[in-house]
Amino acid sequence: MTEHVNDRATLLARLRQIPRTPVLIVGGGINGISTFRELALQGIPVLLIERGDWCQAASGALSRMIHGGLRYLETGEFTLVQEALSERNRLLKNAPHYVFPLRTTVPVDSWSSGMLGAGKRFLGLDTSTPSRRGALLLKSGLALYDAWAGRYGALPRHQLHDSAETRQRWPGFADWVKYSASYYDAWITAPERLGFELTDDTMQACPAALALNYLSLQRCDGENITLSDRLTGEEFTLQPHIVVNATGAWIDRLNGTLSAASAGEKLIGGTKGSHLVLRCPALLAMLAGEMIYYENLDGRICLLFPWYGNVLAGTTDIRVDNPDAAICEADEQRYILESLKFIFPHLPLSENDVLYTFSGIRPLPASDAATSGAISRSHSLKLIPPSRDRAFSTLCLIGGKWTTFRSFGEQAAGRVLNLLGERRKVSTEALAIGGGRDYPDAAHKTAWIKALSDESGLSPERITQLLKRYGTRVQMMVKFIVSEPDASLYTLPDWSRNELRYLIRYEQVQKLNDLLIRRTPLAVSGQLSTPLIEEIAQLIAQERGWTAAQTKQALAETCAELQREHGVHLAEV
Repeated sequence: MTEHVNDRATLLARLRQIPRTPVLIVGGGINGISTFRELALQGIPVLLIERGDWCQAASGALSRMIHGGLRYLETGEFTLVQEALSERNRLLKNAPHYVFPLRTTVPVDSWSSGMLGAGKRFLGLDTSTPSRRGALLLKSGLALYDAWAGRYGALPRHQLHDSAETRQRWPGFADWVKYSASYYDAWITAPERLGFELTDDTMQACPAALALNYLSLQRCDGENITLSDRLTGEEFTLQPHIVVNATGAWIDRLNGTLSAASAGEKLIGGTKGSHLVLRCPALLAMLAGEMIYYENLDGRICLLFPWYGNVLAGTTDIRVDNPDAAICEADEQRYILESLKFIFPHLPLSENDVLYTFSGIRPLPASDAATSGAISRSHSLKLIPPSRDRAFSTLCLIGGKWTTFRSFGEQAAGRVLNLLGERRKVSTEALAIGGGRDYPDAAHKTAWIKALSDESGLSPERITQLLKRYGTRVQMMVKFIVSEPDASLYTLPDWSRNELRYLIRYEQVQKLNDLLIRRTPLAVSGQLSTPLIEEIAQLIAQERGWTAAQTKQALAETCAELQREHGVHLAEV
């Protein structure tokens, strides 16, 4: 294998040679990554830093939906819905290895309820307790949804089902369900991987661009910014012309670090969304590949759909002041389980069925709306010009949905380019991402798999498995896998040692949970066990040169984090 641009030692050596940068982006969530990509492709030597791992916070805690935002029609956010539908369809084309169509069913309890309440919300006259939405209101919204979606691509149009049709397809629905509607959106299997692939693509295409995880902004004297490597403690000082604050729920905190004058100014009013991964074969069988998108008894939107052989269920919407406290609390877990009983009352579910939990803070704009659901899900930019105590401009990225990351990054980059006096040269609208590049369609997939199997000596079944996990990036991985003897993991034979070694070496894996949670679905799919984590820890230790003491500490920290943040209880290591 040749030297890879993601080798940390190489990246840090480059960073030491950068006394100044036109743009420093702080925050390696999906919006920061998108802005990095947009600027770098225009030839701007941009630096992106993330204090943790890529998409570690809110960008890794989404509901796994790539959607237009059907319910935003009710609050009159038509521009956001049109933008999201356009970007949804672009992702279906540009990331076909991770983004797929998702048939969605909405159960409803009456024909005409909710019309008055929806009218008031649309006019901004009432943002208090939400009212239930009936079939007529839903059909009106879906008709508009289909009309806009049809401009950007082709997914099946919505259907409204009467009582008999609904009962035939969903015999387990609660008695209150009288009708149902079905329509198509999309879902994403590996959001954290897609985020990493965007950074990797960018650095491969743009040698002057630099992206480093586990690098934090430590302090600022008004002109010089000091960065700290959170793995070694080494510090770096540079002078940016523009700082892009893409830290999401931490935007206000970073602004206070950059300038005392900004301390106390509130741009973000985040809400927490929590989710559960459930092992419930009966529910999985009922879903049969579909998502249920419904209103709970309190009017809160909830969802559930198949997820790596289990069921993903959510979500909550709770205002929070401390973004560091984003864990799924016991009362949220009970709320989600009770919401499932509301739609499937005879379903045998308990806390014992919860395999994994995750939670993130939506970086919504500060708002005095009466309910969390009434806060806009759109995105905006806030420019803070240079001042007496700050020599650089700061551009804050506020809000945003996962679905619209490309267009938001494009807008942020456009603002930065104007400040730099530069012009856009490249569009990302039709630019494939990572393993979605040259992805074979259904008619050519079998031949593609056979060709790579013949070339590598790996079985077609193994190539199929790797293609599903990594898309066409598997071509480089396969070269590495067959370059030296390989073996399956003892504790999980579906994964091989060289497969994981590749991820460790070439995908900026620094910590054990980077691999377990973000480069693979091992954690979120409920496959973790103490022996598996110990076996993978030994692989990372070999690649990173950890001592026995460092490995033991990494294991302890990993298990503690999995229990604290994801409800995964493992035997003591």
